Amino acid sequence: MTDPYQKLAKKLDKLPQGYPSTESGVELDILRKIFSPEDAEMALLLKPFPETAQRAAKRLGVAEEELRVTLDGMVSRGQIASMQSNGRRKYALAPFVVGIFEFQVARMDRELAELCEAYWPHFAVSLGGDAPAIARVVPVNRHIDTQATVLAYEDTRTMIEGARSLMVTDCICRKEKALLGKPCHHKLETCLSFSKEEDAYQDSPRGGRMITRDEAFAILDEAEEDGLVHCTYNFERDQIFVCNCCDCCCGFLGLLTEYDTPYGLVRSNWEAVIDETQCAVCGVCASERCPVEAVAETDDGDYRVVGERCIGCGVCAVSCPTEAMQLVQRPEPERTEPPRNIVDWSVQRAANRSGPLKAMALRGWLAWRERRSAARRL
Repeated sequence: MTDPYQKLAKKLDKLPQGYPSTESGVELDILRKIFSPEDAEMALLLKPFPETAQRAAKRLGVAEEELRVTLDGMVSRGQIASMQSNGRRKYALAPFVVGIFEFQVARMDRELAELCEAYWPHFAVSLGGDAPAIARVVPVNRHIDTQATVLAYEDTRTMIEGARSLMVTDCICRKEKALLGKPCHHKLETCLSFSKEEDAYQDSPRGGRMITRDEAFAILDEAEEDGLVHCTYNFERDQIFVCNCCDCCCGFLGLLTEYDTPYGLVRSNWEAVIDETQCAVCGVCASERCPVEAVAETDDGDYRVVGERCIGCGVCAVSCPTEAMQLVQRPEPERTEPPRNIVDWSVQRAANRSGPLKAMALRGWLAWRERRSAARRL
């Protein structure tokens, strides 16, 4: 196999998120649109875990400064991941989602939108076909019982509290749909990224703008009022983004509502309930707010929540004029606990996609890598 695009597609498919092949070859057309042959060849040389330009240059036997210029150019084109870690710039091969696709928000055009739209039904099966799920719903906390214990991964504001760098970007899904002639009425600039590192997004390829913590909180409030669903990575610690998703455009909700993939999006550990003594029977929760049709009208003209459909987002409660809608914790057997961090998520996902031996090898390599990193810090 000499085609760099075929090689790159195969390498991306080995990542936990997957990048499956199709009969049409549209996945290769996407890579040809995003990568030059030279950039594809360079992406093949990168590891899926962050390393400095200095480390990569030593590993590849090339000049550090020359490699840094090449990698920074690829970052600017949204082809690879780049992040600050302990004050040092690092680079990595990125998955297609969450990664290369989202990095194209500033470069998305009609041609790329059409290619991604054609590929999504095939990719969705891979993305949502193996546990653990890639994303998780985060509930609107202001309508949760104040006596209840809310864990950090269940609270968007707790995730953002310790961030030193915050950025907001346009929603790639809404931008894609608009280019395809299906514009959304929801606000475009809603996707939040955050990091504990200073100046983490100084070379972001996503065309976002830096914001303060208060501005991020305001964006979350506005998203909730607008009926958008908070979604983030499906692990507990070190979250890096919150997407505010609509049911008409956004990929995470589409994994659940359109493609019915079992491991696309995990519902929160909360569910909506209606206090019938306070309900005004206005029907707004059913007709305008619920993104998954989990509120149903009864034969008596009242409304009830269909528990097995409810994703526990809480956007129905935000607009309830009588505050009859609240979020309560699901029974213990129905709750799910996400992996601890992205490493644990990756290992569990690798085991389910490729078998336990692959997961053992991945965990062993990660342990070896951590020992080497620790030794260099001594």
